[in-house]
Amino acid sequence: MKKLKLYLDTSVISHLDAMDAPKEMADTRKLWESINWGNFEVFISPVVVLELDNCSEPKRSILTKWLQSIRHTVLHETEEVLELANKYQKAGIMPKKSVRDRQHIAYACVYNCDMVVSWNFKHMVNINTISGVKSVNALAGYREMPIYSPKMLISGGTEDDT
Repeated sequence: MKKLKLYLDTSVISHLDAMDAPKEMADTRKLWESINWGNFEVFISPVVVLELDNCSEPKRSILTKWLQSIRHTVLHETEEVLELANKYQKAGIMPKKSVRDRQHIAYACVYNCDMVVSWNFKHMVNINTISGVKSVNALAGYREMPIYSPKMLISGGTEDDT
């Protein structure tokens, strides 16, 4: 069986140590266990690395240790990624200042990941972003890119499992 290729944005890694969001932290740690069992292939981008590097200590060290505990691939920045992120911006997907959020999605599309995983409901895991990305991707020759929360991956597809 083919493993799903997950692109993890920084919010997922950050929620591994989110004492202020215990439910999301627990769900993220369940996803991490599933990743460790080899159920998924994990991809991140230089954007994730930069955002983690910008965390203050001790959070940066804690999150780096979590990330080092799983197999993952750091994708390379390409002109194609930057161009696709720019197309999202021109289409008005997300606020102008959300450059990195658009890049997260563009990396996943260009590198043919199966989905983006994020806890960022404000800018990424919402119908407006998902619909906008779907439209731009169709015009630009990319496939649809699902964007899900970690909860969707650990609960069999529903948000209300307890």
